[in-house]
Amino acid sequence: MTSYKWLNLGMQYLSESVFMQLSYILGSLEMVIMRREIADFREIITDQAILTKDEDRIMMSGSMRVGFRLKGSDMDLMFWPKDHTVIWDIIQAQNYDLSRKILILCDYSDSPPGSALLELLTPTHRQSFKKACLREKNKLYISSSKYRQITCSETLPNSKEHGPCGSGVLGGEEIDTAQCIVCEIWPPTASEWIDRCHSCPPSYIADDIVRNGCHFVAIGHKLGKHADKEWRISFSLAEQKLVYSMNHCQFLTYGLLKLFLKESINNGLSDEDKLLCSYHMKTAIFWAIQQNTNLHWYLQNLLECFWVCFKLILKWVYEGVCPNFFIPENNMFLSNIHGEAQKKLFIRLHELYEKGLASLLHCQSVRSSLISVLQNPRQPVDTEGYTLISKVLLEVDLFNELCHNDLPTPDLHQCMRFLTVVEKLIMLPLTHYQILMLQRFTVSILQNTAFTSHNFLAAFVPFNINTSSALNKQVYMKYKALSYMLKLASKFGCISDMLYLAIFYYKTLRYKKSLINY
Repeated sequence: MTSYKWLNLGMQYLSESVFMQLSYILGSLEMVIMRREIADFREIITDQAILTKDEDRIMMSGSMRVGFRLKGSDMDLMFWPKDHTVIWDIIQAQNYDLSRKILILCDYSDSPPGSALLELLTPTHRQSFKKACLREKNKLYISSSKYRQITCSETLPNSKEHGPCGSGVLGGEEIDTAQCIVCEIWPPTASEWIDRCHSCPPSYIADDIVRNGCHFVAIGHKLGKHADKEWRISFSLAEQKLVYSMNHCQFLTYGLLKLFLKESINNGLSDEDKLLCSYHMKTAIFWAIQQNTNLHWYLQNLLECFWVCFKLILKWVYEGVCPNFFIPENNMFLSNIHGEAQKKLFIRLHELYEKGLASLLHCQSVRSSLISVLQNPRQPVDTEGYTLISKVLLEVDLFNELCHNDLPTPDLHQCMRFLTVVEKLIMLPLTHYQILMLQRFTVSILQNTAFTSHNFLAAFVPFNINTSSALNKQVYMKYKALSYMLKLASKFGCISDMLYLAIFYYKTLRYKKSLINY
């Protein structure tokens, strides 16, 4: 079907239908807000529990952090030492307390845009940095390739190198972990981005992004002179804030681009032939939002917004230039989209372009909603049904998020630290979702504390219900306190949390109580 026939059916009905279908797949506005609030609050809890300089800060990044829950997507985690920081000029060293901060100097004079060499200025206590250092001309440079090899399996056992990350499986879930270094100062090479932000994003968001700086991840530019030693500038935190600032139409357009890439553009291709990635889609929508100030980003216009982004990607492939959103001089196509590969990709994209919006019929996620409108072009979209289903899905999704975001508490010391954090946070003004997250997290901590304590006691002071020694009574009193913890957890938790109390009674040989509780 040619594109003009689609226009005759009414772009508004088509856009509204796709909008609702994407809301089911990617999440309604309320669901996305809830996911982000829980992820942000989880990070607050984790940060407050970090007490020593040897502990890394952790940040979830990627599509899951901004609110997507797509099948097959892995979780991206960034780790960095909080006492190491990168500076851009030796003069900036005077702003830091050298007894608390280990300084690393960035040298980008002889590297491609977006990459740099990192020179260790002050001694570090971390073995991973020491082992990765190379001495050249009386300077200690941290080799990105060596650092990546050393730290690849530190966080996640049996992980494999995947770009700057260590990729592995934990609890049946695919996880990418990136060991990086924080830079609290905005890169001079990205100063042009600040000048470009007149109204998009708003000044308060742009200022917040600049204040938070960037990160360096351990991978160099393939075409750089020092590819094994160079580090790449990562704007993950800035990109997260930009996606947060999108309205729901922009967010769903970004999601539609990701789905279109997976189900149409890259469908049937081998991994070697998949030249476009989701980061290119993200870059396209960033540029489209900033450059097309007259484009109306609302649900009735969703398909037009998608088409603007797709044409921009087609233009980039034709020219062989994909400018990084923060450092436009960094052409992200330079290393792999050129020559014969570029021609093949352009032909593939142009075939989809010639079909017009009918090319979306190749995208299985939205195909059914498009066909329903094509078959009944005069039938209005069922907004009431959408509202009702969205409310049900929100409740289901909320339960999944709360259970999925339980924090690991492997030892008693960490349990106590997390309980102290809960005590502080419970006094703050919290949103509805933050209260639920804190409640669920407290339940998890109480359960972990009870069973960890029981395992410790059982290993050193075995409890025998048939004896009445003084030591046995002391242990009994401790078990009583632990059972009270689990009673408290079952009171504030889900129905299934009552089972933990039954298990505890069984483990402490009180079988009748275990059956009654169950």
